[in-house]
Amino acid sequence: MEEAIKKAEVLIEALPYIKEFHKKVIVIKYGGSILGEEKIRKAVLEDIIFLNFMGLRPVLVHGGGPNISERMRASGKKTDFVDGMRVTDEETLKVVEEELQKLNDIIVGEINEMGGNAIGLNGKEKKIIQVEKKKASIDLGFVGSVVEINAQAILDGVKDGAIMVILPMGVGQDRMAYNVNADEAASNIAGALNAEKMILLTNVKGIMRSSGEHNSFISTLTRKEAIGLIEDNVVQQGMIPKVMACIDALDKGVKKAHIIDACIPHALLLEIFTYKGVGTEIVKQ
Repeated sequence: MEEAIKKAEVLIEALPYIKEFHKKVIVIKYGGSILGEEKIRKAVLEDIIFLNFMGLRPVLVHGGGPNISERMRASGKKTDFVDGMRVTDEETLKVVEEELQKLNDIIVGEINEMGGNAIGLNGKEKKIIQVEKKKASIDLGFVGSVVEINAQAILDGVKDGAIMVILPMGVGQDRMAYNVNADEAASNIAGALNAEKMILLTNVKGIMRSSGEHNSFISTLTRKEAIGLIEDNVVQQGMIPKVMACIDALDKGVKKAHIIDACIPHALLLEIFTYKGVGTEIVKQ
């Protein structure tokens, strides 16, 4: 009986958050580095299905970097990166899209097998993600910077209660396909959908003031404080684009941005439905 009561208390604790976020869009970006771990992936997707049945409107944007890199290695083709961006020639672009589509099909299939209702979308179709060629110190090839999101193409499915699963490809005015950074795609989609939250799922707990020191974990930051941590080299390397994506989402009108560890069981639910959460949240003020 006591165990049943505790379960009821958990549900009651979540009730204010369920009411607050009812019918609100939550954009979730799932990084490629943890997509390949089946046990973790299925647990994350189960949480997303739960969010959907609780009345929230989750939209999932996924990457696929490791899968793409592995395919490139297997084919003997060298992969070059500039400032964290994959140099993408025509041959590489074909591999990128094929691997992203495979992952998209897996995610959609698993959500539907678990009783959810998922629809996969390629960002280049219906001009969902419109881009221009990304400018850099060298020619990156078919790599795009987001200029506009066709929100209606996503909202049509969201309004019907579907979980939209989006792979980050874009289309330019030249009608060519472009590779798009998944964090950048997620922040722009979150802004275009006027999302309540954007959540970046990673394989780290969140932001630390001192790397490796558990007690230095930061649970809440303002936009200004987050920029300060980058300028002071507290936030470094791979965490910089994630924090910048959060800041960009806030600047586009998203209420809160979160960086959480997908390896924590039910991390999504704990971050959304509890007061303390489990990751780092970044707010505008």
